[in-house]
Parts: sequence; structure tokens; C-alpha cells
Amino acid sequence: MRCETFDVVVVGSGVAGLSAAVAAAEQGARVAVLERSPAEDRGGQSRYTEAYLRMKSETEVTDDFETHMAENGSGAVDPDLIAELARPPAERAAPARALGVADPEVIGALSENAGPTIAWLKGFGLRFDFLPTQFLTKSQPRLLPVGGGLALVEGLAAAAERLGVVFFYNTTAQRLEQDQDGVVTALLARNGSGRLRFEGKVVLGCGGFEGNAEMLTRYIGPRAVYLRPICKGGHFNRGEGIQMALDIGAAGSGEFGSFHAEPIDPRSGVSEPSIFIFPYGILVNKDGQRFTDEAPGTVDAHYESVTRRIFEQRDGIAWVVLDAKHMSIPNYRLGIRTDKAPVVAGSLAELARELGLPAEALQATVAAYNAACVPGDYSPLTLDGLATQGLVPPKSNWALPIDAAPYHAYPIMSANVFTFGGLSVDAHGRVLDTDGASIPGLYAAGEIIGTYFRTYTGATSVLKGLVFGRLAGLDAARPSNA
Repeated sequence: MRCETFDVVVVGSGVAGLSAAVAAAEQGARVAVLERSPAEDRGGQSRYTEAYLRMKSETEVTDDFETHMAENGSGAVDPDLIAELARPPAERAAPARALGVADPEVIGALSENAGPTIAWLKGFGLRFDFLPTQFLTKSQPRLLPVGGGLALVEGLAAAAERLGVVFFYNTTAQRLEQDQDGVVTALLARNGSGRLRFEGKVVLGCGGFEGNAEMLTRYIGPRAVYLRPICKGGHFNRGEGIQMALDIGAAGSGEFGSFHAEPIDPRSGVSEPSIFIFPYGILVNKDGQRFTDEAPGTVDAHYESVTRRIFEQRDGIAWVVLDAKHMSIPNYRLGIRTDKAPVVAGSLAELARELGLPAEALQATVAAYNAACVPGDYSPLTLDGLATQGLVPPKSNWALPIDAAPYHAYPIMSANVFTFGGLSVDAHGRVLDTDGASIPGLYAAGEIIGTYFRTYTGATSVLKGLVFGRLAGLDAARPSNA
């Protein structure tokens, strides 16, 4: 077995792992990064995302940041947690909490370190701006890195290489080693040449398990067959990091039976072929029936809940049916990221045939919907309250009749952007055991930290990776006796 010795061994080269590697190397630590993919695919899912950041400026998170994180931080909304987060950080009591749910100190660390982390990244030449997004309506601002996640990956990787970080590509982490005192001292891995042993503290930044069919079925259930990763990078996330930590007594956190859902075109093979135009039409299932309110609020705040309803339908698929009026919405193409053309027809009967839906059922569904539409002020880029009347389920905004040919349709399925279940950590990214104590020598950052329940707090996952990667790297670089 080949043996290597480093101060810090990082698993994964997404923004979490790279942030940890750079932060540790800046403190003088000798750092290795293990990455399952070949070099040209480094960066995991981070490489393909636009990397939305829930920030109102380069120094501040949005006003709703901590409250929203708390609301999605446990299986049931915890009023004590939300009340605690409403207090100034210096006055928070940090009461004892059940493991596996949100901790005010962890949420606070994410919030308080967001601005300093952006400033740190700018030191590597990265730039940030409030650029156009795919959301035609949104509830809060999103800061973006210029060049998206790829710019973050390449900028951090270049900084790591300048600092002497050693990269091991095509290398899969397998198992953690501990000494007699429970300190994580090494990581076992494999590559095409055989087994390897890396001595050093370990930072797990290797994502969730959206690329592991067995774990998806075990935790999410058999309907996971109707999911697919949002991008190529997701196929490399197979859950070993979570499993190896659980195997030595780490505490799980987050909702293991759920995931971040996004509506995508199943015909497309490109990364993130999202369909966010559905609030301006109706969604129908394979029976030609509506099944949800397509427009309960701004699309950025509600697309996940709507996508979950799509996932529940037969074969996990639905179609958005639009008429010609949607093409008059300013910049409507921003809400359509698929590379596949819509299915277009001159009549609903023809559209049904093209989609393989029962024509009579689709025509009846559209007729019932049109009859429930009422006159009012239509405003496509703001919540207009133009709702149906007497229709079940209702449509709460942008309810115009579907009556102007040509008719357009896109199929939609749920993508698995990332899984919610992961590891419990403290405010420094140190992995906790099932009694709430930190496991010496073991850290986690990014998606592998289990944070969310029920629904995702939008534009926080990349930020979580950047912030906790940096915090974990800084802590891991300290001498063990410091």
C-alpha cells in the first residue's frame, strides 16, 4: 500500500473542498486534495452551477437569511430556535439542542462569515455582481460570482496549486482510521494503481449521495428512480464521505429522505436544463389533469414545492401547457434553460397527440381552467393576485385563459440537485459524534453537512460550501495541541 503524509487531507474538489485546501495551505499546512473525477471534471457540482448567493451585498446576507435557515432546519418548525436567532448574536444562549437539527451557532457562523469569505475570495481575483438570473419573479436578491461556479472552482484551484497543494485525481476515499483515543489520523483510498493511505487530519467536502442509486432508494425510497442528478458533477457524489463518518460514530443531520428539487426537461442531457416558465401556464400529468397551484408566489420561492408535486405524479413527470401569450412576457426565455425546443401545436387536440396525453381529458382540463379565469390586472413580472375562482386546485397568480394558438408544452421532471441528509458539525466545521462531541481530526464542509428539512433555503448551498470550507481549513491547519 502506498502511504502519503500531509497535515490536512481534503476529500472533494468542489468549492467546499477547495476552500478548505486553500485556507489550510495559507496557514502553512501541507495539503492533499483527493478527487474521484479526472482533472478535467474537477469541481463536482460546483463546476456547473451559477452559484447563487443569498446576499444583499458583498458584505451582508439577506435580511431573512437566519430565519429562513431556521424554518428549514428541523423536521418541525422550532419556535425556540427562531426566537433565539432573532436575538443579537452576542445575546444568544445557544441552548442544548437535539443533534441532527439546526444549531443557532452553526447558522450564525454561516451568516457572520459570508461577507469575510467573499472578501477572501476577491483576493484571488474573483468578482461578484447582481447579474440576471433564471427567475422572472423573485423574493430576495442573489449575488453571483462573475463566471459562475466554474470561476470559483478554477480560481480556488489555481490558488491551491500556487500554494503547493497536491491533487490526487481519479482517487476515491474509502475509510477513516482512528488511533486508540478516537482521533482521526488517516484516510484510506483507492485509485487505478491500488490502495493508498493518507495520514493527516481529514476534511470531507465530497457532497451527498445523488449519484448512488442504492443510497437513494434506501433513504428516499423506490420513487428515487424518477430522479436524476441536476448535472454531470452529481454522478460523482456517491455518499462514501457520509458513510465513512457514520461508521466511526458521527451524528447524522438533515432530512435523509429528501433532496433539493428543481424542474428540468427530461429530454435534455445538458447540465441544469431547468423549466421555470410554468407559472404562466398550467401543469398537467399523464392523465391530462391539473394537480397543483402553478403560481402560489414568486417562482424562486416556490419552484421547489411545485416540483415536489410533479415528482409525486405517475412516472414522476408532468407537462407545462402554455399558449402564445407567454411569448410576450419580457425576457421570458430566461425561464427556459433546456436546449430542447417546445412541443408546438395549433390546437389542444393536436398538442395532446404530440404529448401522448388523452385529448378529451386535456381539453376538458383547459376548459375548466379557462372558465375559472376572471378579468383583472395582469402583471407578469410581479405578483398580481390574478387568481382563478372556484377551481380546485386554484391558480393564485397570472391566471390568464389558455386560448391563443400556437400552444407550447415542455415536459418536466424533478432533478435531484443535492441530497439533504449528511453530517452534524459545529461552528468550525468539526464533525460531531452522536453525543455531540467533536471527533478530533475530522471536519466536513459543503453539501455533506446535513442542513435542510422539507425545503431548501435558496442560494445557500454554495455559500455554505465556501464558508465552512474556509472555516474547516483554518481550524484543521492549527497544530493539534493548540
